Amino acid sequence: MSLPEPTGVSPVTQYSAFKVELNENIAHVQINRPEKLNAMNAAFWEEIIEIFQWVDDTDAVRAVVISGAGKHFSAGIDLAMLASVAGQMGKDPSRNARTLRKTILSLQASFNAVDRCRKPVLAAVQGYCIGGAIDLLSACDMRYCSRDVQFSIKEIDMGMAADVGTLQRLPRIINDGIMRELAYTGRTVEAEEALRIGLVNRVYDDQAALLEGVFAIARDIAAKSPIAVAGTKHMLSYMRDHRIDDGLEYIATWNAAMLQSEDMRLAMAAHMNKHKPSFAD
Repeated sequence: MSLPEPTGVSPVTQYSAFKVELNENIAHVQINRPEKLNAMNAAFWEEIIEIFQWVDDTDAVRAVVISGAGKHFSAGIDLAMLASVAGQMGKDPSRNARTLRKTILSLQASFNAVDRCRKPVLAAVQGYCIGGAIDLLSACDMRYCSRDVQFSIKEIDMGMAADVGTLQRLPRIINDGIMRELAYTGRTVEAEEALRIGLVNRVYDDQAALLEGVFAIARDIAAKSPIAVAGTKHMLSYMRDHRIDDGLEYIATWNAAMLQSEDMRLAMAAHMNKHKPSFAD
């Protein structure tokens, strides 16, 4: 399975669950199972780890846009996949628990790869965004949607607690009381409410406007110093689990090295001369 070359416009990469393209330093990672509402099958969980490893390793990638092909972003975990996991269950509760725990940790690793990516990840969401799709959104840096979107933490209606990141990451994105209401009820959130509660940054009229707008933001990010962007993301992620004084100490040590970057000289010269700088990968 080959990934795009890190130069120019990449050819469409053939995946079971994704289409990946690289253009203008932006990797477009598109869930590509529209006939199945982009449900997350076994291949999805394996391929997303490989894709984001490539994103991390490829200096030519400066930002990532995740989208879903067709009318919907994703209907969540493929029920056929859940059925296959259920088929592995035997009579011994302890061994069943071991199997389930291993499976859950494996699924978590897929979205951990998104969360830990050094490059900013922007999600462009339309139509259904249900269950596991919310877990994926929670691992992204920014979220944008079209007016036809329908968000739902659907696991509660399946008799389970969400276990791939929603309950761990989303409370850092939206208000605690709203978070609990959505997790306990599984009710649908539409575009305007999603914007109001901070689940998304911006709402666009339709899918075409959504992709145009999100790629414009991604291009703006990709034009910045990749050293500065990576450092900024790393510090923001670090501060989720550390005190302010820890963060100040860490950024001082980090920037002791990073302020020596050629990018800073270029950025300052461009600002003084009122022109747009161009940074190396």
